[in-house]
Amino acid sequence: MFWHGQSYVTYAIWTVLAVAIVVALVLGDLPIAFVGTVTLGLTIVPLAMAERFHLKIPIYFYAYMVVFLFGTVFLGEAYDFYTRFWWWDLVLHGSSAVGFGIIGVVFTLLMFEGDRYAAPPFAVAIVAFSIALSIGALWEIFEFAMDQLFGTNMQKSGLTDTMTDLMVDTLGAAIGAATGWAYLRGRDRRGLPGVIADFVKGNKRLVRRKGHMLREDVEAQVDELSSKADRLKRDASAPKPEPKPKSKG
Repeated sequence: MFWHGQSYVTYAIWTVLAVAIVVALVLGDLPIAFVGTVTLGLTIVPLAMAERFHLKIPIYFYAYMVVFLFGTVFLGEAYDFYTRFWWWDLVLHGSSAVGFGIIGVVFTLLMFEGDRYAAPPFAVAIVAFSIALSIGALWEIFEFAMDQLFGTNMQKSGLTDTMTDLMVDTLGAAIGAATGWAYLRGRDRRGLPGVIADFVKGNKRLVRRKGHMLREDVEAQVDELSSKADRLKRDASAPKPEPKPKSKG
C-alpha cells in the first residue's frame, strides 16, 4: 500500500498521533482526539493523492510535509505552541513557503512536460514565487475569516501578525523560487535543488515530451559513453601479447 517504504520520522509521528488519539478518547478529551484524527488524516492525504495520480513523492520531502502538519495542526492548535513559543509561527510560515515554492517549480515543469525552452528558469521562478506567496495570502484570509466568523484567535496580534507572516512568506517563497532557478540553470544539485531533481527523476513520464530527453538522461548517457571510451582507450594502449613462434615439423 501507499504507506509502505516511508521514513522512520513519518512512522514515528504516525505512532505518536495514534497513541495520542487513543489516550485522549480514554480520558474523554474529545478536542485533542479530534485534532489528532484530523492531523493524521491530513498526513495521509498527500500519499493517497500521489497514488491516485501516479506521482512519486521523495521520501524525505513527504517526511517534511508530515512534520509540518504535525507542528502546525497538532502541536500548534492542540497544545498551543503558537502562544508558548513566539517563533513557532514564523518558522512554520517560512518553511512552508519554501516548500510551496519548490512544489510550484515542479508543478510548472509538469505543465510544460519538462521542456526547458518553453519554461525558462526565470519564468519558472516567477511562477513558483507567485504560487507560494498566493498560498500564504490565502491562508491569512482564512485566519481572518475564522476569527471573524467563529471568534477564534488565529491572527493573534491582528494586523501585526498578518503582515509579519506575509513578510516571512515572501522570504520563503523567494528561497523556493531561487531553488528552482538554480536547478534549471544546472547549478548545484545538492541540497534544495536536489529535491526538485528527485521529483523529476521519480516522475519522468510526466515531464518528458515525445522525443525530448531530460537533462539527467543526457548526462547519464554522456557518462556512460565516456566510460566506454575510456575502456576502449585502455584496451588499445595495452601491450598486446607476442604471437607464439610456430614449431618446426
